[in-house]
Order: sequence, then structure tokens, then C-alpha cells
Amino acid sequence: MDEVARLGRPSYVWRSGQARRWQMIVARGRLGEARRVLDMGTGVGLYLQAFARAGVPLVVGTEYELSRARQAAAHEGCHVVLADERLPFPDGTFDLVLSHEVLEHVGNDRLAAAEMVRVLRPGGRAVIFVPNRLWPFETHGIFWRGRYYFGNVPLVNYLPDRWRNRLVPHVRAYTAGDLRRLFVGLPVRTVCHTQIFPGYDNLAARFPRLGRLVRGVTYALERTPLRLVGLSHLLVVERVP
Repeated sequence: MDEVARLGRPSYVWRSGQARRWQMIVARGRLGEARRVLDMGTGVGLYLQAFARAGVPLVVGTEYELSRARQAAAHEGCHVVLADERLPFPDGTFDLVLSHEVLEHVGNDRLAAAEMVRVLRPGGRAVIFVPNRLWPFETHGIFWRGRYYFGNVPLVNYLPDRWRNRLVPHVRAYTAGDLRRLFVGLPVRTVCHTQIFPGYDNLAARFPRLGRLVRGVTYALERTPLRLVGLSHLLVVERVP
């Protein structure tokens, strides 16, 4: 549980939620033009494998935790480097950088944003997913009286910072402004910034009709101002010369 609190729980199974996000990565990140891709904080390599299957010539992941890095590197066509937010690559190395629910866990998220931009070539894109502070549930669990409790906890993210940070000292959640400020002063332009709802895979597995209904309703909300309360931010930035 300590590892889950510190590093988050990676995706182990490819389900509709991951497949939906993958389509966003392909479209927004211009994957068809990418020759070199970095998956920053790859976990066990679920998206790393997807890049390899898509035929990207060079697919590299970074991971902080050794056992997860070994799992990710075991897949054909996937290369994994042990690293934190400081990336061991030259400037302008990659055409596409993915950061999927990672920034909230790193020690220095401003440095992580700067490093993503640094290793992008001009015209390359970074696709970033992070937790939304306006989502009604804290999905990373809380600490209460010295013990960690994993699970979805309602309304924690609506508390003032000083109270939220006592309950959730191990992970960040971002407002739209929080996320955009990480990239202020960096040589990028914003291609896309929106919010998306979850895949509801567990709900759909137990109650298929209800799952389809909830997906249909909330995915439609992504085209309205109510998207602001979605589960995650999706931010895409492009490196400028």
C-alpha cells in the first residue's frame, strides 16, 4: 500500500478506458508522424506496448520503480530507462512525449514539465493527463490518523489546500490554471486543453446497460461546460522553435 500511495497504481489491463485515451493520444499527438516516442513514467508499460504495436521505430519509457521498469522492458520493442523527472536524453530527441497520470506523483512537477519540453524537437508534442481537482472523488485514497486507505473518497478535492494536503499528502490534483502554469515561460503553444470523464470499466463489467448509459451521458458532457468536472485534464502542447 505504501508503494501505491507513493507511485500510484498503474494500469495492468487494457480496457475501454485505456483504448479511448489511446485514440486521443493518436489523434492529438499526431502519432502517425512520430518516429521517436517517450512514455514518461510508463508504469508496467501498457501504453509503451501500444506505441510499439503501432509501429513507432523507437519507443522509450522512463520509470522510477525498478520492478515496474522490468515488467515494461520485458515487452518486445520497448526500451525502459530508470529515471525520475530528470530525463537522461539530449535536447530535441523525441517527436512525441506522453505523460499519463504521472505529474501528480513526481517530486517536482515544474521540472518534469520543463524536461518534457526540453526533449521534444521543434514541432513535437507532449500529451499530458493529470487528475482534475474538480472531480468529486479523490481516486488515490487518503491518509487518516497515520494509516493509508485506498479508494475513491468523495469531496476531498473540494477542501481548502491546507486540509486536503493533510489527507492527501502523497498526490496532487490540478485545477486548469495549476496545470497551465507549469508550462508558463516554456517554448510551447497549447494545442488542446480539456477535461475527460472515466471509462467506467468496472461499472460496465457488472452492469453493462448502466455502464453504456453512464458513458453516453458523461461523454456527451465533454462537449459542454460541464466537462470542467471531468476525471482528468487532457493537455497537449507543441514545442515551438
